Amino acid sequence: MKLDILVLPVHPDDAELGCSGVILKHVALGHKVGIVDLTRGELGTRGSAEIRDQEAAAAADILGLAVRDNLGLPDGFFQNTREYQVKVIEAIRKYQPRIVITNAYHDRHPDHGRANDLVEASAFLAGLRKIETFDSAGNAQDAWRPELVLHFIQDRYIKPDILIDVTEYWDKKIESIYAYGSQFFNPEWSDEPQTYISTPEFINVVAARAAEFGKSIGVKYAEGFTSRKILGVDDLFALK
Repeated sequence: MKLDILVLPVHPDDAELGCSGVILKHVALGHKVGIVDLTRGELGTRGSAEIRDQEAAAAADILGLAVRDNLGLPDGFFQNTREYQVKVIEAIRKYQPRIVITNAYHDRHPDHGRANDLVEASAFLAGLRKIETFDSAGNAQDAWRPELVLHFIQDRYIKPDILIDVTEYWDKKIESIYAYGSQFFNPEWSDEPQTYISTPEFINVVAARAAEFGKSIGVKYAEGFTSRKILGVDDLFALK
């Protein structure tokens, strides 16, 4: 299946927090969008990998994804090495996206920055035809390089290179986040240890950041992204 946008976040729930508004917006516009999580988030303080699998599937339904998959890399211990690059290359070549979105350059959680480096390197290497990879049936994959790699902004403030209005999709974004009942504020999980993201105040931080970004372009809520590539537009009137 060929995708227009492939999101490659390290943990299930990273995409929902970082770019689910953009996912919802582009699905509504008729684009095929998929998520391939790098890990199952098995080191998370609350819940389990099996519970996160179920939550990720529920969130996928809310977002209207064409596909959601998981590479099963070791949470907390993956590195930007050839072994893991090949797995990401295989995913990129499988879905042949025009745009890849992944984690922030750097963040409070060290997995986020490492995932950023891994995906950025793999997106380039996926375009080199002399790197041989194979699909699940043993067929050789064609080389494929996305046109653009974007990075969503997470806990630490990073100045965005681009802001996208997601006001219309805000409520659905919040619904997709709360699909992860084990991770975010949920009285049913009160016996589990409290974490930074499980407090009722955390979602207010997410909303405040989106409102701050939205104010910059004259809308209620926006999501921000960075790019190592200089971005351009054909029409000045498309800029806000």
